[in-house]
Amino acid sequence: MDRAQKAAAVAELKQTFSEVGVVVVTRNLGLTVAQSTQLRTKMREAGAVYKVSKNKLAKIALDGTDYDGLGEYFTGPVGLATSVDPVAAAKVAVDFAKTTDKFEIVGGGMGATKLDVEGVKALATMPSLDELRAKIVGLIVAPATKIATITQAPAAQIARVLAAYSEKEAA
Repeated sequence: MDRAQKAAAVAELKQTFSEVGVVVVTRNLGLTVAQSTQLRTKMREAGAVYKVSKNKLAKIALDGTDYDGLGEYFTGPVGLATSVDPVAAAKVAVDFAKTTDKFEIVGGGMGATKLDVEGVKALATMPSLDELRAKIVGLIVAPATKIATITQAPAAQIARVLAAYSEKEAA
């Protein structure tokens, strides 16, 4: 990798760090190509990105970003899981770590907040942004649905009473 490629890699990482909501630092202990592909596919489906980077370049890219304190996690073969949704990357990384012993969570960060392994696992248990949006929409729609049901009930009761009277008259 020549100097220009390194500069481009640092610029790309710096841009990534400025745009994402969470960074999860992982350690790869000999993942197979199939496992790596599976991990990247799961990340992509969740709206996250998994990338392996040189530690020195990643540390340079961290400088001046909210994730500046993560530099200590960059030892050995590490990978970065990032996502705009603060929960997506953590969820996929923690779930994948449960399936293999060749992949472990080292730590991470959410904005200026530094997370240890337990912090990343706790973040992974939270509902995702889409799940929270669905709950909010459900809470907003529920009262309207109840009002519609309540306003229709008296009319239905009146119709049943009139139907009963008309059956009674006909008999």
